[in-house]
Amino acid sequence: MPKGSNQKLKLYYLSRIMTEKTDDEHMITMQEIQDALAAYGVSADRKSLYDDMEALRILGIDVIGEKIGRNFYYHVGEKQFEIAELKLLVDAIQSSRFITEKKSNELIKKLTGLASEYEATQLKRQVSVQGRVKNMNESIYYSVDDVHRAIAENKQILFEYMKWNTDRKLERRRKAPYIVSPWALTWGDENYYLIAYDEEADRIKHFRVDKMKNIKILDRKRAGRDKFKEFNLASYSKMNFGMFGGDPIKVKLAFKDELVGVFLDRFGSDIPIRASKEKGWSETTVEVALSDQFLGWIFALGTDVMILSPENVVKRFEDEIDSIREMYK
Repeated sequence: MPKGSNQKLKLYYLSRIMTEKTDDEHMITMQEIQDALAAYGVSADRKSLYDDMEALRILGIDVIGEKIGRNFYYHVGEKQFEIAELKLLVDAIQSSRFITEKKSNELIKKLTGLASEYEATQLKRQVSVQGRVKNMNESIYYSVDDVHRAIAENKQILFEYMKWNTDRKLERRRKAPYIVSPWALTWGDENYYLIAYDEEADRIKHFRVDKMKNIKILDRKRAGRDKFKEFNLASYSKMNFGMFGGDPIKVKLAFKDELVGVFLDRFGSDIPIRASKEKGWSETTVEVALSDQFLGWIFALGTDVMILSPENVVKRFEDEIDSIREMYK
């Protein structure tokens, strides 16, 4: 059989045909494989295709052949990603505020390439998340990459930290750039955050990555290694409500028993829980970063929760309530 002009690409085209046109529910015959290759300008006899199928198996493509009735059918069985796993990834991408609309579409398009054309139709899902606002900063992916590279190379970084103004434009939070030692990236409050050591302030800080601009990796070794030896990222994330910082403080709270799940979800299953004097109530003591966001969380729980101590936190909460009341007079 004469060779077609794209003969050198035969194995590549064969792998595409098998992964795109077959799955556990869809199979093709040898003749259909030959016809599909012919559409790419590739001719192949049956004997060479048997060898090519074995080559695909060696390359890690799970080609399965089975006789059904009088015909022999071929399909790809186990793939790099199961369709359920791809659906999960698509849902995560679509519902993520961190990933822009444009990048979401690009990533999902790439994911569909890992499924058959039949399975790909199942990946065209529309995940509805109430109040979802997609990020508008396309450069965030490069910022994340720069931070990861700085961490890997043990280098400090310089960047401008931005904030939104009333004209819906980003402007510098301060004139001087920030110079910090990056130690970790974390996901919280639907955003990416950099956890870094600020040598000038001698403290650990966090920054929203989508608000970091013009990142430069400096030729300086990171500082703050001793600080991070005892740093617990999970505890830090739980303590900072909405990743808004504040002075860490232990707060004693009382709450109705039916809210125990809310507190375990927020602070973890290892927090102390003890019965309160009042029936149907429990108490706990947790460490939090004292901020308006923490007080707002308490306020949202209404009469089902109460701050017991320390007194200065109780007083601050009372003052906040009074201030709000005054606004509506």
